[in-house]
Amino acid sequence: MQSTLERKFTKLVLEDLDIFPCVAILGPRQCGKSTLARMLNKTINNIVYMDLENPADLRKLDDPLLFFEHNSNKLVCLDEIQRRPELFPVLRTILDKNKRKGQALILGSASRELLRQSSESLAGRISYIELTPFLLSETEDSRNNLFKLWNRGGFPDSYLAKNDDASLRWKINFIRTFLERDIPQLGITIPSKNIEFLWRMLAHSHGQLLNASSLGESIGVSHHTVKNYLSILEQTFMVRVLKPYQANLKKRLIKSPKVYIRDSGILNSLLEIDSYNELMGHPIFGSSWEGLAIENILTELYDWRGYFYRSSSGSEIDLVLEKGRKRIAVECKVSTAPVLSKGFYNALEDLDITEAWIIAPVKTPYAIKKSITVSGISDFIKEVRKER
Repeated sequence: MQSTLERKFTKLVLEDLDIFPCVAILGPRQCGKSTLARMLNKTINNIVYMDLENPADLRKLDDPLLFFEHNSNKLVCLDEIQRRPELFPVLRTILDKNKRKGQALILGSASRELLRQSSESLAGRISYIELTPFLLSETEDSRNNLFKLWNRGGFPDSYLAKNDDASLRWKINFIRTFLERDIPQLGITIPSKNIEFLWRMLAHSHGQLLNASSLGESIGVSHHTVKNYLSILEQTFMVRVLKPYQANLKKRLIKSPKVYIRDSGILNSLLEIDSYNELMGHPIFGSSWEGLAIENILTELYDWRGYFYRSSSGSEIDLVLEKGRKRIAVECKVSTAPVLSKGFYNALEDLDITEAWIIAPVKTPYAIKKSITVSGISDFIKEVRKER
């Protein structure tokens, strides 16, 4: 089994290092940020890698101005930057003094404090890149790997595990470590059991509308507290909150967002689904496919905005992609012979959308009507990129 996969984000990081003095790679724990940074050694020779969870590396930064001055001709990589947010104001001074592109590469798990500090101190000097677990396009191009990714999820240690049992053990440990270690390290002082309970409840309602009041009653907290917990899970890249499309129509539109567990493997573990065969028989099967498709699409097509559309009369589209005046409707169906509802066609008329795609686990794209194409995830992404 190969120990690593080439990350397509590498090219984007290299491009931004030629444009900005500092590049930040943010993403969940163990998604491959450190591995990607080390792989840059193949292209960039002068890299100094600092792990801020390593006491020895931390001591080297007791005088950060002196350290950066000594390494002024190198790219300094600071891993786990959330451990030293006080470095951000110092970085601003260093970046402005040297006036060179590609001075610093910072890696970290997102937090409100991290984003606040960096945005205030490094505005105009920093590029943010979100690194996710493996995408479908980063795995081997085969149908079997779709099912493997769907079952195991994209976290490298889970996807590349020697077997499904090892992958399952890793995911269980990841969930426990996230709750017991990662959340407190981000300075979040709330009961981990409450976060866990909400996380698991969101897994059961994966892809459904958020009902904060109902969730709050189940946990024993207010709907405001639920939204606060949800914000934490969103900022640590565990969930995706998909906002409703707000069109200027004479229709009553749903205003609550939809919530997805971002990694399919973590979703399976939260629901205690141990294999792909078990997933196929689970009520979450269809919405699991929807979440997998939406996660890959919105990550790959990062220059498009994504929403869902639903009216009170039943018109509905899983994903509306918008870029300028361009709009594409995306419906996710787990069947290889999908059947579309009247509500989907009504939604196309509501929004005057003339290009629609049905994302299904199919090998080859095919048209079912004029301007409506059934396609796999990767083929759809390639086509959108090619045309635009």
